[in-house]
Order: sequence, then structure tokens, then C-alpha cells
Amino acid sequence: MAEQEHATAPDTEGPGPIPQAGRLGRWIDRGGLVFAAGIVLAMLILIQEVILRYVFNAPTIWAHETTIFLCGIAFVYGGLYCTARDRHIRVVLIYDALSPRWRRRFNVAISVISGAAAAMFAWAAWTMVERAIFMPDGSFRLERSGSAWDPVYPGLSKLFLFLVLAVMAVQFAVLAVNYLKDKK
Repeated sequence: MAEQEHATAPDTEGPGPIPQAGRLGRWIDRGGLVFAAGIVLAMLILIQEVILRYVFNAPTIWAHETTIFLCGIAFVYGGLYCTARDRHIRVVLIYDALSPRWRRRFNVAISVISGAAAAMFAWAAWTMVERAIFMPDGSFRLERSGSAWDPVYPGLSKLFLFLVLAVMAVQFAVLAVNYLKDKK
């Protein structure tokens, strides 16, 4: 009963992105289901690998790299997901003591600084992506793992990291603008 009362308290936010995240935040939030499914798929692959290896003595060459890839991109996406839901870490000792007007100002400053950091990290990630997806002559080639299976996961992971950081920079810009507009 106490949990039910807490869930309907007027000062708790509902599930999903915060309103200031805008349409982009809603899109990011829906995308979270895809990456949550990826974690479940990774678990199923590992269960299959254990059965194949220890029951049938027939291990695969692809299971470990695939689960690492699936979990890795889910964790990278998690940063973007937390941004849209305003679930990032902040020093609440200071933040909670502020008036709503000063919180709004802090939210704008935090969004601008975090957006600038995400943009710089995206630029740095692009330098990795250039080497991971293009040959020196400019032709397209995804970096491979070099293992027996040799998937293109390293190239895809670097490209995904770049894309997530670029979208994160845009999401922080949307948040900054919407916090400025919010007069609460």
C-alpha cells in the first residue's frame, strides 16, 4: 500500500523522459527498449553457449564477441537514455538547497557544459571512426576484430559511440533551450 501511495505522489515524475527533453527525448526513451532487448539477447546467447560447450562439447566462435558487442552498445546507449530521463549524477547537497529559480539556472549551465563535453567527445570519437571505417585511400572498410570469426564489431562499436555522443550533444542543447524557456 505504501508503494502505491508513493507512486501517485504529486511530486514524483512519471516514467519516461522529462518534458524538457522534447521530441528527441521521447525518441531516445523508446529506443531504450531495443537496447534492453539486446541485453536479453546477450543472455540467451550465453546460455546457448554454455549448453553447447558443456553439454554437447561444441562451442561456437561467435558467442563471446557478440555478447560483448550487444552489452557494450547497450551501456553506451544508457548514457543517452539517462540524459533524456534526467537521471545523471549531480551533487544534490548543493542542488537540493537551491530555489527553483537557481535550479533552473543550474540546469541550463549543466546542460550547456555537458553538451559541450559531449560534442568534444563526439569529435574525438570521429577521429577513431575515420580510422575504423575508412581505408587510407578513402574507401569504406569496417575495422574487424582479428579473431577466428573476425566480425566488424570494433568498427560498428566506434561508429555507434560517435553517433550516440553526437545525439547526446544535441539532446543537451534541447534541454538547455527548454530549461531557459521554463519559467517555473
